[in-house]
Amino acid sequence: MEGDNSQMELSSNMDEEDGENGGGDHFKHKGKPYVAQKLGHTPKDLCFMAAATVLIFTIGYFIGYLVYQKKDCAPNCAASVLPSERSVEHETGAAPLMDWDDVKKLLAQKLSPAKFEPVLSEFSTANHRAGSPGDESLGNKVLTRFIEYDMKTWTDEHFVKVQDPPASGYNKFVFKNGNEERPDGFLSYSANGNVTGAVLYAHYGQESDFRMLRDKNINMSGRVMLVRAGRISFAEKVANAAKMSASAVLIYPDSADYMSDETTQFFGHVHLGSGDPYTPGFPSFNHTQFPPVQSSGLPKILAQTITARMATKILGQLGGQNVPESWGVITKLGDETDVITVEVNNVLTEKKIINVFGVIKGFVDSDRYVVIGAQRDAWGPGFAASTVGTSVLVELARSISDMVKNDGFKPRRSIVFASWSAGEYGSVGATEWLEGYLSSLSMKAFSYINLDGVVSGRNGFKVAASPLMYNLIEGTLKEVNYPIQAASLYSQFAKANWEQNVLEPMKLDNAAYPFLAFSGIPSVSFRFTSGNPEYPYFGTVLDTREKLNAATSNQVPQLAETATRFTGHMVLRLVHDHLLRMDLMKYGNIIRNHMAQINKEVNKIKTMQPQLLPKALTVQWLITAYGSYMRASQGLATDIKNINLEDIEMCRTINDRIMSGERNFLLPYVSPGESPFRHILLGSGPHTLKGLSNHLEALKTKSPEADANLFLNQFALVTWTIQSCANAIVGEIWSLDTE
Repeated sequence: MEGDNSQMELSSNMDEEDGENGGGDHFKHKGKPYVAQKLGHTPKDLCFMAAATVLIFTIGYFIGYLVYQKKDCAPNCAASVLPSERSVEHETGAAPLMDWDDVKKLLAQKLSPAKFEPVLSEFSTANHRAGSPGDESLGNKVLTRFIEYDMKTWTDEHFVKVQDPPASGYNKFVFKNGNEERPDGFLSYSANGNVTGAVLYAHYGQESDFRMLRDKNINMSGRVMLVRAGRISFAEKVANAAKMSASAVLIYPDSADYMSDETTQFFGHVHLGSGDPYTPGFPSFNHTQFPPVQSSGLPKILAQTITARMATKILGQLGGQNVPESWGVITKLGDETDVITVEVNNVLTEKKIINVFGVIKGFVDSDRYVVIGAQRDAWGPGFAASTVGTSVLVELARSISDMVKNDGFKPRRSIVFASWSAGEYGSVGATEWLEGYLSSLSMKAFSYINLDGVVSGRNGFKVAASPLMYNLIEGTLKEVNYPIQAASLYSQFAKANWEQNVLEPMKLDNAAYPFLAFSGIPSVSFRFTSGNPEYPYFGTVLDTREKLNAATSNQVPQLAETATRFTGHMVLRLVHDHLLRMDLMKYGNIIRNHMAQINKEVNKIKTMQPQLLPKALTVQWLITAYGSYMRASQGLATDIKNINLEDIEMCRTINDRIMSGERNFLLPYVSPGESPFRHILLGSGPHTLKGLSNHLEALKTKSPEADANLFLNQFALVTWTIQSCANAIVGEIWSLDTE
């Protein structure tokens, strides 16, 4: 427009100049056509205006066309109110979903007991202790198999410090100036040195056992505790004894618990944690340098395993008070004259360990994955401890790879297969991997399934798992048949109450425990068992194929195939369905039970010993946080019912909300180096809800370690952790319940 106006003004000025020079009228009338005379413009002006008009019309046409197209393509603002004339097709990103019954049939076709025989033989070896050539050779075999199955593979190296028995010399003890005994077994990470003290029998070395001894007014300071193996881990026994100011712990297998020979030597570790205890909270990569530090879970007292025969000699000479009636046939606890000298000379050494991985990538959410892992190393042959689990891992990888490659199965999410090293030293390989990649794993790994010790008998079936996975486990029990009788695992073992008859707590020495309590990844571990007594050869050099055949009536291949199907059904469900089959409502009862116990103890103290707690203390905040968690879980369940399963983004959002539940039960206010198992419901330590109840008990009995101010701080942090978990489950910040 500015160009047109300036042209018109220039023409007008020129006309005025001509008139002033005497030739204006002649120029005007003679040189212009009639139209130009009427409009007062030259032909040049008219051409310019015509061109401008055409240009403006053309631009207007294109603008109108683009606006019209945009209206067709862009979402209509009124679409949320008025139904669209055309249905919107959602991109699924994968082939049509295969029917679940067809998936189960495909897996069943890939597996058979006969196929397990060569695999069990291939991965069976006499010596594959962590970091040894035998361990590395087995790792290469697993890697070769994964490559044969066209899986993407990689390895993960760590340089870890472990404690082995004396390279030259031995560990020993002398009881009452008798003969020197030199056990071949040992406990890694024991303190080294020489101590002398009086023997005190402490049953299984549980906290309740030590409380019973304290109630008898028995002095435990400086005593050498003699305890039975079983019920809790070696590490927990030693830690409990250390709290009582004991100087050493001797652990033996009692004949009531272990049907092994009385000369059998036992191996294990006493680190109250997992992973390399000399890089707590950090990975032991070769290129990383951390200042010298030790895990708080390393014991400061001596610990040693002895044989049943050695223990019998000691027990037969003990004096002192009678044992509690509930402790069995042992008669005396021991007195100050039952003196023993214990010497431990273990050697700290650095070893290179290698974890081996293969992955089957998903077709929709490939960056979300379930991890299946099996320990590869063992103290000796380790047939039940590691060979069967490794064989199940490899066979499952073969079967699912074949389903993807040849049968059209397309998992929505990825499956990672992991072969760990240094499991016998406390899940070292697995924990170092978790520590190295925790920031990404906590957002992407939605479940872990442990295959260690999956077959140790045939008379029982036990599962330890996150409550989030209970529904998945129950459904799988009903789908998988028991090979011995023509019935499902559910019918055979669950009976009337599957949670009571099949479920068991996940223990500290379970390889799935660090995934659950350290990383906040829902995990499951299961096993065929011998019943009572348990398979007696774990942690010994007698764990052979022959011993396991005897414990299973020669049904090892059949049970291994069933264990593979049980694992496969859970895995395939987790990667097949649109939504993760996990139920956050299951944690509601657990929180409520702990809350009721804490409320009961607080009210009791306020009534009986009001001076121990401030008057302002109330459990109302914890009750409120519990209510928020339940509303959030119910809201998520409602959203799951109403979701359009073909909406990929919405399914992904829902799954992320499900995954956030377990992860946000990790207390963020404690250091993983000091308290690695930060899960407030399933972890261990004073920061857990169980720890709060124990603290209240200590306050009531005026125990020296009780601290009211510390309790108040821990109570507040745990309460806020539950509230934060509820907020995470809700999802978007604008959806939070802040009333």
